[in-house]
Amino acid sequence: MEKNKKTLLNEVVKHIDIKEIDSTAIIDAMRDMSFTSRDTAIAADILNMMVSHEGCTVFLTLAGSTSAAGCMQVYVDMVKNNMIDAIVATGASIVDMDFFEALGYKHYKGTPYADDKELRRNYIDRIYDTYIDEEELQACDSTINIIADSLEPRPYSSREFIREMGKWLVTNSKKKDSLVQVCYEHNVPIFCPAFSDSSAGFGLVKHQWDHPGKHVSIDSVKDFLELTKIKMAAETSGLFMIGGGVPKNFVQDTVICAEVLGKDVPMHQYAVQITVADSRDGACSSSTLKEASSWGKVETVYEKMVYAEATSVLPLIASYVYHKGDWKKRKKYEWAKMLDQ
Repeated sequence: MEKNKKTLLNEVVKHIDIKEIDSTAIIDAMRDMSFTSRDTAIAADILNMMVSHEGCTVFLTLAGSTSAAGCMQVYVDMVKNNMIDAIVATGASIVDMDFFEALGYKHYKGTPYADDKELRRNYIDRIYDTYIDEEELQACDSTINIIADSLEPRPYSSREFIREMGKWLVTNSKKKDSLVQVCYEHNVPIFCPAFSDSSAGFGLVKHQWDHPGKHVSIDSVKDFLELTKIKMAAETSGLFMIGGGVPKNFVQDTVICAEVLGKDVPMHQYAVQITVADSRDGACSSSTLKEASSWGKVETVYEKMVYAEATSVLPLIASYVYHKGDWKKRKKYEWAKMLDQ
């Protein structure tokens, strides 16, 4: 029997709350196990080192669809509780998933065995076992267009534009605790070096089509410079990376970029990457952490690759660090203030 949209979009994906679930006991047990369990515990320890190290700026990088899959509140709580100082992400993580839900829309539980032609007939997009209403996604595109139309026509870094999105949400959000809005309110910069590869791209294309003479554009080089300014100003730094790809490589490259600018900065002192990518094809979604050390990007004393699907281990790691509580003693960096000067 053919299903309609209402039937297909009937179970909402719920976001896990690390504040309500204390993973300390299971992480402590995993530390004495083997394989991915021990790797996960080591990664939790390294993330806690970043958070507890005085003078360490912690970068979060996001690639993949964990935000749509139930981990969005994890990132929000990490920012609200001063565990993260800057974010580098795919445009989809920030716009199609987080900003999308801030507008009052939802992600829905589906199945990877769906009839994709039936989904297309109902204007439903699928992310493995998660569904999105395409009509709502197009409303998200239109909202980006509206925000762009309201701004001074000039080039913006993605960080500047996302900050304007956060400002817009203060009076227009339909959902509490959007990552974009929380980062705006806490002066935590968000960078999307491939910003147009998302709903933002459609909205900005429409904006430029309507305003061919004077319009908003995104300057990815300015993104690189701003992110490098943070690295140069930080005493030391740590990377907590979900997935790989452009966000991972972009933040690692700040060490080399600073060197090009004549500034001697240390490699990223701490690094954790959660990934299912392989390195045998020369990629691992932008190199293993040990390989990155050969480029002068990452120290290898406190680094850990966790080969796991992120939604299965990320909440455990983040919950462990949250309940350890070392974030309560951290300095609040508010790097967005420096970049806005």
